[in-house]
Amino acid sequence: MSTAIYLDHNATTPLRPEAVAAINDGMRIGGNPSSVHAEGRRARRVIEDARESVASLVGAEPAQVVFTSGGSEANTLALRGCGRRRVLVSAIEHASVGRSVDGAETIPVDADGIVRVDALDALLRASDEPAVVSVMLANNETGVVQPISEVAAVCRRHSAILHCDAVQAAGKMAIDVRDLGVHLLSLSAHKMGGPAGCGALVVEAAVPLQALQRGGGQERGRRAGTENILGISGFGAAADRVRGLPDAGRLALLRDRLERRLQVLCPSMQVFGATAPRLANTSCIAMPGVAAETQVIAFDLAGIAVSAGAACSSGKVTRSGVLTAMGVGDDLASTAIRVSLGWTNCEADVERFIEVWTSVYSRAAGCGPAFSEGRDTAVEVRSGVGKVTE
Repeated sequence: MSTAIYLDHNATTPLRPEAVAAINDGMRIGGNPSSVHAEGRRARRVIEDARESVASLVGAEPAQVVFTSGGSEANTLALRGCGRRRVLVSAIEHASVGRSVDGAETIPVDADGIVRVDALDALLRASDEPAVVSVMLANNETGVVQPISEVAAVCRRHSAILHCDAVQAAGKMAIDVRDLGVHLLSLSAHKMGGPAGCGALVVEAAVPLQALQRGGGQERGRRAGTENILGISGFGAAADRVRGLPDAGRLALLRDRLERRLQVLCPSMQVFGATAPRLANTSCIAMPGVAAETQVIAFDLAGIAVSAGAACSSGKVTRSGVLTAMGVGDDLASTAIRVSLGWTNCEADVERFIEVWTSVYSRAAGCGPAFSEGRDTAVEVRSGVGKVTE
């Protein structure tokens, strides 16, 4: 990485050294993992070791793990491959869920961005058609953690299949597919320090998953194509590294410090989802009166990477569908940026962000600097998942 301060880990997190080492080792393997000779068996061993690592990260069995090209493919495979035409998705899902099928029904969320379980129950009661429900574990923009166990209980009552996009949550909070009660769970390597272009779908044994990509019958017939040995090896190494959540407590403290200091600077600033359980690393912040695009550019010029809106594929700052679903007005939503911390960050990064935020707000909003170094008090913001009290 460059010397710039990177605060966009929810978009992608830089490769961890363990993943780099695993990928480098994988480059020395020349065999096809489907071949029966020694080189092929060596390649197969790398893949199966990584499968065990990924399974262990989420409390699954290795045979449940289907490697894919990323989280988007895993989501599409789950919703299109489960064999059910009726699809219900929460209003805050990633585009790879919301756009993977036509005609999906929307499950509303409340003002905190938490899926309304009562509304899901009513939707499922409205029809006897077998359904698949998709609710993410943690939101990529706000970090709000969803009550998946409660969602699973409703799905069981209505014999619905439950898919959970855990791409943002993996490595940031403890995950056990058995405790969650989900049938399908999506993961992505590059959100936890592995390489982009590799993901996985964890499939409960009882779910009949139909392959969308057909050919040589790899991945137990559930996803054809020669496996991406370099990506998978890096994925496995990253999964091993984040198991045990080595960064969660430290990042929770940094995130809470950042939010408290900004609240002192500008009491009218808002942290979306602050009263709900959240990932330890994520803060979605509105700077009153200052457009998100202006902020992103200003931070970038100052050497700080943050994001705003739904810039996943377009490269543009657009209105957040997540905040709209939460009932946030356009004027306020248009001032929201996301700060997402990760393993590369330290206290100095947060201090620099606060310094630049202060400067941007003072210039653009026309107010004098209300920031005082000694006033690191005031507001109490819930960390939810991963909070450490010190």
